[in-house]
Amino acid sequence: MSICEVLRIGHRPERDKRITTHVALTARAFGASRIYLSNPDSRVIKSVEEVVDKFGGDFSIESTPNPKKVASSSNLLIVHLTMFGLPIDTKVEDIITEGRDILFIVGAEKVPAWVFELSDYNIAIGNQPHSEVAALAIAMNKLYPNSYNTEFDGKLSVIPSATHREMKDSS
Repeated sequence: MSICEVLRIGHRPERDKRITTHVALTARAFGASRIYLSNPDSRVIKSVEEVVDKFGGDFSIESTPNPKKVASSSNLLIVHLTMFGLPIDTKVEDIITEGRDILFIVGAEKVPAWVFELSDYNIAIGNQPHSEVAALAIAMNKLYPNSYNTEFDGKLSVIPSATHREMKDSS
């Protein structure tokens, strides 16, 4: 799988801690290598780092005081997920054909104009308001098929079952 990263813009600590945590966990579960948070939140960082410690994977979470610098200095293809963008189904092949690793930008509140301007693609997963967690999962799956089947070799792993909850502890 190619490397991808996620930049979370506009995290509001009291309002968005669960959603930002879920954006980070989705990024990790679907194979991203890193997420940048535009506003530091130690609770989110701690929660995500605990999951990585328990379930494994090569994933990091970093705070950045300057998300514009992260995006503008990146050599990755920038894909901004926004309901105002072009439908993903019309752009999937173009993005894949680029053959570049991706920096997904995922907003929380009103996204600054520079995000639209710096992005190589402004992509919509539908043009209705919905969860940025869902948008990231769908985009990653369309651009990295089977990305959600990544093996992490952690201390804990889920054993699939149709009837009960079971985990393997290899620590």
